[in-house]
Amino acid sequence: MSKVIMTADDSTSIRQMVSFTLKQEGYNVVEAVDGQDAVEKLASTQIDMLITDLNMPRMDGLELIANVRAMPQFKFIPIIMLTTESQAEMKQKGKAAGATGWIVKPFKPEQLIAVI
Repeated sequence: MSKVIMTADDSTSIRQMVSFTLKQEGYNVVEAVDGQDAVEKLASTQIDMLITDLNMPRMDGLELIANVRAMPQFKFIPIIMLTTESQAEMKQKGKAAGATGWIVKPFKPEQLIAVI
């Protein structure tokens, strides 16, 4: 059975690019339009990894990570921040929230796959 990866990003084009890249590698992809949508979908979806943007409406990536880490079934899954933010301070906040990796946009598909 294929691994399931959720991507949470308010940019349709980024979600499509991430989804296309992952599906080409054989992953199943669940898309969420923001952090709140991701949390709602996680109530009924089992995932193996989360890739999230930082800046999103309704619930940002840091809040999403904190929510996901609070769910026992997702406590140890890999979580990658995929964002335009590259400052050390933001990376530290992401790590403190529970992110396991950080990729700065724009990204190359092979870079994403290498991290996964």
